[in-house]
Amino acid sequence: MVVLAASVLTKTGKVLVSRQFVDMPRIRIEGLLAAFPKLVGTGKQHTYVETENVRYVYQPIEALYIILVTNKQSNILEDLDTLRLLAKVVPEYAPSLDEEGICEMAFEIIFAFDECLSLGNKENLTVAQIRQYCEMESHEEKLHKLVLQSKMNEAKDVMKKKATEIEKSKIEKGKFQTSGYSSISGPRRSESGFNDINISSSGSGFGSGSGFGLNTESIDSFSSKSKDRPAASAKAPPKGLGMQLGKKTQKTNQFLESLKAEGEVIIEDVQPSAVQSKSVLPPTDPITVTIEEKLNIIVERNGGLRNFDLQGTLSLQILNQDDGFIQLQIENRDMPGLSFKTHPNINKDLFNSKQVLGLKDPNRPFPTGQNDVGLMKWRIQKMDESSLPLTVNCWPSVSGNDTYVNIEYEASDLFDLQNVVISVPLPALRDPPTVNQIDGEWRYDARNSSLEWSILLIDHSNRSGSMEFVVPPADASAFFPISIKFAASSTYSDVKVAGINSLKGGNVPKFSQRVQLITDSYQVV
Repeated sequence: MVVLAASVLTKTGKVLVSRQFVDMPRIRIEGLLAAFPKLVGTGKQHTYVETENVRYVYQPIEALYIILVTNKQSNILEDLDTLRLLAKVVPEYAPSLDEEGICEMAFEIIFAFDECLSLGNKENLTVAQIRQYCEMESHEEKLHKLVLQSKMNEAKDVMKKKATEIEKSKIEKGKFQTSGYSSISGPRRSESGFNDINISSSGSGFGSGSGFGLNTESIDSFSSKSKDRPAASAKAPPKGLGMQLGKKTQKTNQFLESLKAEGEVIIEDVQPSAVQSKSVLPPTDPITVTIEEKLNIIVERNGGLRNFDLQGTLSLQILNQDDGFIQLQIENRDMPGLSFKTHPNINKDLFNSKQVLGLKDPNRPFPTGQNDVGLMKWRIQKMDESSLPLTVNCWPSVSGNDTYVNIEYEASDLFDLQNVVISVPLPALRDPPTVNQIDGEWRYDARNSSLEWSILLIDHSNRSGSMEFVVPPADASAFFPISIKFAASSTYSDVKVAGINSLKGGNVPKFSQRVQLITDSYQVV
């Protein structure tokens, strides 16, 4: 009563992947699979076909068949359960359900089949557990990487300390030269060795006769003392310290190079520069308008909205000063409780009467450069629970020695949400929770003891979803507060720039708009 083989075939009978779980020759399994397309008839509603020796349990998926070859004495209910599990596993690994996609990920699919079936018997696993087992994460590998990272951090600390010592020594040397040697001028001093330490011999600059406020007597006394000193004392100090530091730096660089050769990713500290301070992807349009709304929401776990606060900003970025003589025509949705505030330099009468953003002095341009300039803010506070873009319900229940936690979300039709992450706190656990069912992906954060449920996109196709996981017995309050994060490409107020007016005439410069709605803080308490 075991599964003889699990295979993936095309509708024409071509074998793409086959995994045998009993000792049988290749010609035997090829004969069984070659006979399957002839046995499958058209118009039948059955999911199995029997012959004199074996039974085929199959399920069509687009242009493919997933087949289990079993003996006739096997339990067909268990075989159907195994077939459903394999039908979920194959789309998880194959980029496309066709011949090319299956052949590309053939080995990964075979490894997943091995996790689903052991010696022909079904393992009680979920799709998430199978993916986790196939990843084969190694604790020893993580520990080895942590040790290497700590060594690199120690090397960086030593380098920083040495660099600080060099800077201090240079500062002290500069003070000594400024208070003493640099106050003496004349070509005779430069010939006696002062030129080696870059002291100016001309009568101007730091080497002038002013001596930074020193009187003539101090200069004469210093000159008389310097004549009695041997000539070697006027030479530059020995450079042994700098050479030793160079050796240590070279050793450290060799250590970092050896780590790079082992395949480690080395992130070196780089001093900030004017080039690096600029944005990585500078705007391509002459004018860029950024519209952003941030949500601060607190929802009661049993229903009810405790706090709703929405704050929006409109900022402007202009690259060229000639494009700064403009006015912005604003449009927005008529909403109760929506109030605007403009920058003090904005003409408020013009905005209140015509909803046009322009400077009080039309002869002055808007600021230019790579930084955004805030022009307008708005706020919305009075909203009801039906206006929430996403609601989350959590239902913990204790059954025996386990706590079953069911979570569901419902999204509004107003927004398509992106990068949704629902973080559920967990009690202290020794092992990760067991996720029985989930719409999306999940990750267990052992450091913060939380379960992160992530959905890449929520649109009209998945306005609702659910998840169920199991943990040891715990109080219901241990799973709150639930934190929610997401982003959207549209806003509540629908504020936008309808057009731009040029105050100097001519062609209106090209502009682009960036609109987004993000969560600053969204909790279910």
